Amino acid sequence: RVKLVESGGGSVQTGGSLRLPCSVFGTEMNNYYMGWFRQPPGKGREAVARIHSIDSGGTVRHAHDTKGRVTIAYDNDKKTLDLQMNNLKPEDTAIYYCAAGSVEFGPRAYCTDTDCYDTGGRPIDFWGQGTQVTVSS
Repeated sequence: RVKLVESGGGSVQTGGSLRLPCSVFGTEMNNYYMGWFRQPPGKGREAVARIHSIDSGGTVRHAHDTKGRVTIAYDNDKKTLDLQMNNLKPEDTAIYYCAAGSVEFGPRAYCTDTDCYDTGGRPIDFWGQGTQVTVSS
């Protein structure tokens, strides 16, 4: 079983940067899809970025409104899935969640208020508890 623990959230001003590490426990992640999602206040969850095939350099996919401002990477020494966010905007304010699954999910994953789904139509397997990011203008 996989356990995910996010950290690094906080409050920043517009234009600032944050790095969110997600500590991964339980198994080697070579064959998993891993990603970051977020849930803005009063809205459903949405994908931020996803990575796969970490043992061959990592294949990354970004959601359209974060590409260019967000970098996702897996640190195999520290066993963390890191999300680096730059040039933050107030609309980036959200709870950020780390997720992992054995079935593919992408940057346009279907999400409800409480869950997101892989390409097989099942809820993504593993989630962290979330970390709050607040961007003030």
